[in-house]
Parts: sequence; C-alpha cells; structure tokens
Amino acid sequence: MTTSVEFAEFLPAYLAEVDELLAAAQRDLLAVEEAVRRGAAQPRAVRELFRALHTIKGLSSMVDVEPIVSLAHWMETSLRLADQAGGRLPESSVEPLVEGLRAIEQRVRQLAAGKTASPAPVNLLERLEALGPHVLGTAPAAPTRRVVLDAEAAFAAKLAPSEREQLEGGLQAGQRAVRLDFVPSAERAAQGLTINTVRERVAKLGDIVKVLPLSGAAAGGASLAFALLLITVSDDAALLGAVGGAPATLRSLAVNAPEEAPVPLAPLPATALLASSVAATEEELEEPEVRRGGGLLRVEVSRLDEAMEWLAALVVNRSRLTRAVAALTAAGAPTRELTAILQENGRQLRDLRSAILRLRMVRVGDVLERLPLLVRGLRRTTGKAVRLELDVGDAELDKAVADRLLPALVHLVRNAVDHALEMPEERVAAGKLPEGLVHLGCHARSSGQLEITLRDDGRGVDAKAVAKAANAPVPESVDGLLDLLCRPGLSTRQEATSTSGRGMGMDIVRRIVVEQLGGELRMETRKGAGTTFTLRVPLTVTLVDAIVFECAGLKYAVSVGTVEELIDVDALRVVRPAGANGLGLVERRGAAVPLLSLEQLLGRTAPAREGVSRGTKALIVRQRGEPVAFAVDRLLGQQEIVLRPLEDPLVRVPGVAGATDLGDGQPTLVLDLGALGAAHGVRRKGSARPGEWVS
Repeated sequence: MTTSVEFAEFLPAYLAEVDELLAAAQRDLLAVEEAVRRGAAQPRAVRELFRALHTIKGLSSMVDVEPIVSLAHWMETSLRLADQAGGRLPESSVEPLVEGLRAIEQRVRQLAAGKTASPAPVNLLERLEALGPHVLGTAPAAPTRRVVLDAEAAFAAKLAPSEREQLEGGLQAGQRAVRLDFVPSAERAAQGLTINTVRERVAKLGDIVKVLPLSGAAAGGASLAFALLLITVSDDAALLGAVGGAPATLRSLAVNAPEEAPVPLAPLPATALLASSVAATEEELEEPEVRRGGGLLRVEVSRLDEAMEWLAALVVNRSRLTRAVAALTAAGAPTRELTAILQENGRQLRDLRSAILRLRMVRVGDVLERLPLLVRGLRRTTGKAVRLELDVGDAELDKAVADRLLPALVHLVRNAVDHALEMPEERVAAGKLPEGLVHLGCHARSSGQLEITLRDDGRGVDAKAVAKAANAPVPESVDGLLDLLCRPGLSTRQEATSTSGRGMGMDIVRRIVVEQLGGELRMETRKGAGTTFTLRVPLTVTLVDAIVFECAGLKYAVSVGTVEELIDVDALRVVRPAGANGLGLVERRGAAVPLLSLEQLLGRTAPAREGVSRGTKALIVRQRGEPVAFAVDRLLGQQEIVLRPLEDPLVRVPGVAGATDLGDGQPTLVLDLGALGAAHGVRRKGSARPGEWVS
C-alpha cells in the first residue's frame, strides 16, 4: 500500500526523518552484534535501536505506510524484551533484525521513487514475531552487587530493570556508578552550558544511563535540576568540570556510598516539567543573544540547488560587469570608485559562495555509515573474516559529489572483499591473520580536492589473470593494469555471483571518479601484500576557481585544483627525442617533463598574430601520478566560473569537463588536461627509462 492522499504532503519530511533513523539503527545493530559475539550486554545500543524503530513505526503509522509499521512493530517488540533482559540478544536474533532493517529501507526507497510500498514478507514477519521467546531466555541472573538509589520509591521507579542492571554491571566491571546533578541557570546558558551541551560533555567521560529532571530545593537555591546517572572511570574533578562546577553535586551510587546524601529531589510530573522548563527559559529569552546559533534545520536539497543557481547567475553577471568596467577604463572614463565597488562585490560574492557551499557540505563519515553493514553482509555471503576500518575524521564534501561518489566506493569495497581477500585458511597458510583488513581513509587537500584511499591486505591483483580475461597482452605497468581492470564488461569470474562476476564494478568506478567528477583514480598493488586504490575528487563541482588561457585563438579554462604549476617555455630549450612524434621535453628543477602542444591535441590551428608568441606558457598537471606540461599561447588570468557539465552523451568528449560563461556571452570549454592527455594515448612506457615517452 502507499501513503494516503491527505498525507502525501508530509512524505518528503517523513522520508528524510526515517532515513536518518535507519542510519542510526544500522549503527546500533552492528554494535549489538559485536556485543553478542563477545557474549556481553549492550544496553545502550539496544535501547537506542528500540527507540529508533519505535519512532519509525509511529511516523509510518502517521503517513499510513502499513508494511513498514508491521515490520517495525515486531522488531520493536523483541527489542523491548531485550531491553528488559539487560540489553542481551541471542545470536540467532541478529540476522532477522538485519533483514527487517533492510526490508524497511527497501520500502522507504520505493516511496521515495513514487512507487507503492510492497507488502511486508510474511516469512520475515513470522521470524520476527518468533524472536520474543528466544530473547526472554537470555535474561541473566541478578548480580550480587547493588546500587544505592534515593529512598523515594518514585525515584527508583524511574529506572528500568535494564538501566539498574547497567549500573550494577558497571560496578562489577570495576567502574564507578555515580549521580551527577546539573543545575541550569541563565548565567550558565550564556556560557553555553545547557542540559543538551552538558549531556554531550558528560557522554565523553562515561556512559549515561539515565537523565532525570528533578524539582525541589536544589543547590544554589534553584527550583530545577537534572540528575545524570552514569557509569564512568573519570575522577570527580573532570565530571564536575563538565557540568560547570558548583552548585553541581556528585555522589557515588555504590553500596559503600555515604549516608549523608544531598536532599533528594522528587521527579516532576510531565505537566510540571513542561511548566518548569518554560519558566527556566524565560530569563534566557529576555537575552536573545545568548541563544544565537542553536538548533538544526532540515532543508531540501532542491532549495540549496536553487540558491546555487542564483549564485551562479550573480557570478556570471559579475564577470560581465568586470568586462564593462575594463572597457570604460580603456576608453578613459573615471572608474576608480566603480572599480572599488566591484572589488568589494567580488569579496561579498566569495563569502556568499562559501556560506552556500557550507550548507551543501556533508560529513564523509555520514556518507560512509552504511559501509559496515555492507561488509557484514559480504562476510556472510563470502564466508570470509573481514574487518573494516574507517579513518575519515571530519572531512566534508558537497552533497552532489557525495551522492555520486558513494556507489564507486561501494563497488571498491565489494571488490576488495570478494576478489582481493583470501579465505581464512588460505591467509593462515600464507602467514597472515585469518581476518582480512579493508581500510578506508580520506583527508581534504589544500587544492580543493578530497583524497580517498582504500587499502586491503589481500592477494593483490594478478596481472596475468586480468590480461587473460581481457584477451590482451600482460600490461607492463600498473597504469596499464588499471586500464584493463576498468574495461567495460571485464570480470575474472567465470560465473556471476550475488556480489560480483558481471564486469561492471571498476568500469563504474572510473566513470564516476574520472568522467563525472573530473577526478583521478590510481592503483598500487603487490602480489601477496594487497592493493591500494587512491581517488582524488573535487570537493564541489559547480562553482570553481579556474585558470583562463588562450590557445589557437580560442579561450579555455581549467580548474585551479588540477594545475600543479605554471611555467614559461623557451622554445630553444625544448628537447624533441627521436621517434617521439613531435612530443617535447622541458626541464623542471633538474627533471625532464613531457611537453604537449594543446593546439595539436585539440586539432586546431590558428594564424599567428603579431605580438603573440605561440606556446610560450605551459600548465603542468598530474597524469596518473606523473607531471605533464601542456603548452598554451598565453595566460589570461584566474577567475571564479560556473561549471556546467556536458550531460548529453552525444556531445561528451574525453578531456572536456564542461562549459562555462566568462561574461562575454560565449560558451567556453573547461578542460580536464590529464584526461585529455590520457585520451590521446600519451603515457610513459612501462619498460622505458625516465625521460622516454611515447604518444
């Protein structure tokens, strides 16, 4: 069934919310599975997973998506029982829960595509329903060590059995079970200390089991406080510092806690809590500046795209205005004040560009959060032991780039597990650990690019097997081997499986990274030691800084991030080796760099003009890791451009990243010089000495 007509307007917000909840649920389920393998409880992950599914069920019920409601209901039921059992799940329950999440995600995608959500699989619903009795059988015996709670039964009643067990389990593991009371005030809010920020700070020092709002005679004369019950190994000073110090209080919940406890605060009823919360914020509302910058706002990507389009129009208009001011100046008109205004306008546009781009940026870690679940599935289907390491830090990139890049990374991870890593017994025989490693790391480069490395410790790429599958000679270099791997339809598998064998993986990776994003794809491999793929992609593909130059009478542009250096070319010092078909060599800091004529590569000739020397400047770029110089007639400067990719396959040409308008109303091609050189077969010979090149 699909959503009702009256609920259709809520569908975009529903899809966005459920997508975030599914991502969080997948992370929590993986944490639960890891705890199950260790035979330990994971109360927090179980509780968060339960809450996510409970929210998904409620939202789906509001928009009348019954299949998702049914799936979430039975998953939620088993997790509620697991929560009551102290955060323990039997190992047999993990796989049905994973399938349930996958089934919910499939139906969410159907709704996002405007289709009807297919009915929930009956067999899966029956398996989820049957989880309850198995979960109840995992409840452990009560621990012997207890925690001290407030004497009032109302306080103790606020703790679920699993939360009490979590506190007791922490004590048995040698940690501290403590109660930390935070007292909010207008002064602390002005310093950024609210219950939300305090929770974040305290969570770094231990596991928060429960947060209880309390009323009564709190320390410092306040009428509202929050009691944080947590398991920690941190000392008193660190904990009190996290909540801003006095009048905050701290006491142990262990059995040997002192009898002199602070005056207990009775928990607030729901209505009283709401009233007190409003009262607590009235003073803060009188000082709006202390509340500046808080909260989150979800915005549709289409609205950001629209803002980017208007910004692009402003950038083009500024280029036109710059040309008009230059023409007035050349005519002798007084343009000093106009030039100053134009410069200030340029700074403002760059600030506006940065602000809009920051809105479009997403954390790479958020983009890759589904990869651990992918690797888990591959472990089951391939029978291999695999560990995935993600080292992405706080790197960010444009949402448009992230959406295109994720499928390429999925193919690389799948290939690493299915093709590169050996079976456990084969690894042990080779002197390796039985568990294979796939490491994915990334960091932003100063050139406005993101560098991503995917490394495995598998068997390496077998060049002979790849050449045999491609019906081609064995490549003499790693670049040649990568070219064979990226051939459409190539696969070293004789039969297709659920994960590989269709010859689409590496072809898609190169198409996305190189052709669609204008990036770079490289590979290093060693037999028996593993393979590393390096991807370099621009952080954004819409507004870029470009170098504008002239060649054969026409203007062209190239992204600044792809240019390594600009050099002058002395025609008398260009060396042209025999048999190089016109290819030259120029010296660059003692090393020979191949020099290509961009005019010849583009197949253009133009009559020489007076005062213009041909090929006196060159742009050096990296082509498959090696520097290559492209000779041009003259450099015209650097400016911000709006890149319009060539989407129509009939007009797409290798080496042309897109087109732009420099403000003269004429389309200007934006070149990808590295891809242009590669498309014309310019490469270093695999067996040649440095300096020997062919084309």
